[in-house]
Amino acid sequence: MAVIGISGSYGGLNLGDEAILTSAVEQLRATVPDVEIVVFSRDADHTRRHHAVDRVVNPRDAVRDEITPEVERLDLLLLGGGGILYDAEAQTYLREAVIAQQKGVPTHTFAIGVGPLKGQMERNAVRDGMNRMAGITVREASAKRLLEEIGVEVPVVVTADPALLLTPEPFTDAMLAEAGVPRGRPLVGMSVREQGVAAPDLSEAAYHQLLAEAADYIVERYDATVVFVPMERADVRESHRVMGHMVRAEQAHLLPYAYTPRQVMGLMQHLDLAVGMRLHFMIFAAVAGTPFISLPYASKVADFLTSLGIRPRPLSTTAGTFLADLDRLWDHRTEQVALLRERVPGLQERARCTAALAARAIGTRDARAA
Repeated sequence: MAVIGISGSYGGLNLGDEAILTSAVEQLRATVPDVEIVVFSRDADHTRRHHAVDRVVNPRDAVRDEITPEVERLDLLLLGGGGILYDAEAQTYLREAVIAQQKGVPTHTFAIGVGPLKGQMERNAVRDGMNRMAGITVREASAKRLLEEIGVEVPVVVTADPALLLTPEPFTDAMLAEAGVPRGRPLVGMSVREQGVAAPDLSEAAYHQLLAEAADYIVERYDATVVFVPMERADVRESHRVMGHMVRAEQAHLLPYAYTPRQVMGLMQHLDLAVGMRLHFMIFAAVAGTPFISLPYASKVADFLTSLGIRPRPLSTTAGTFLADLDRLWDHRTEQVALLRERVPGLQERARCTAALAARAIGTRDARAA
């Protein structure tokens, strides 16, 4: 039996990360039939409850001497997926990988995202950790470019986000009713997040006002109900702030942060349109064939749009420009649905390669390590 560890931003903090883990576990079990899967998670209890894994370890509550035996028993340690190698957190996420490399355990990334990496210390740490990998897969072309820029010499393969392979669970009419979402009008889902790097050129007040204007426009123009969909707990607060700026807030509803990634993907099938900032909200929409438009976004979202043949929008989008683009999409929704049906299968095929590439590293333990 092969013992594979996977380390990332897991533990119920973000539905996108949980979607990645769900899909990664499925792909690993399909690729390596006789496997024990060990997850390094920030919330071990949450991961045990929600994922079909064999063992869970919380590395952030443990010292190095406690983590090392857990790593040493592995035949392979996977780092990722998701965007985990960025300033301030990169060295934390590399911790288990560095221990594994020191102990001769092969390491491989699993469709990770990379950046921003501006600090020289973080760039050096990522470069050194990646150069000791048995193989590297990333989910977007910008991650490959950044790794090459900082001096990574191990070949980097661009696959795709593991969440593209997730299958939905039904989000029933009864679930909509329980969440207080009325039927009888078009439903437009909206995903918002904290300002951060998502909208660097906007003040907080202008940022919330832009989102509120978009939501009001959707209500007025399309006679629609807006459903705010939180992808992590902080999104609940941000959604309330946006609703507080709306004129037609009575036509806006906030879902509780209480659903699994598969259920949120099932929700997409009820939506006439999705307006999003969170990457995995848009991935869920694309897989479901729900037309979507991005609000001010990071480079990882621009890369995803490009991979679908959708032209990215500048980060400095004004309300007027955005609403004009929204109108254009509303009028041509069926064309985008056709585009998604054409492009998504190709991305899913690339995503299926990730586990197979990683599995090649099993059994390549380095006996020269300390």
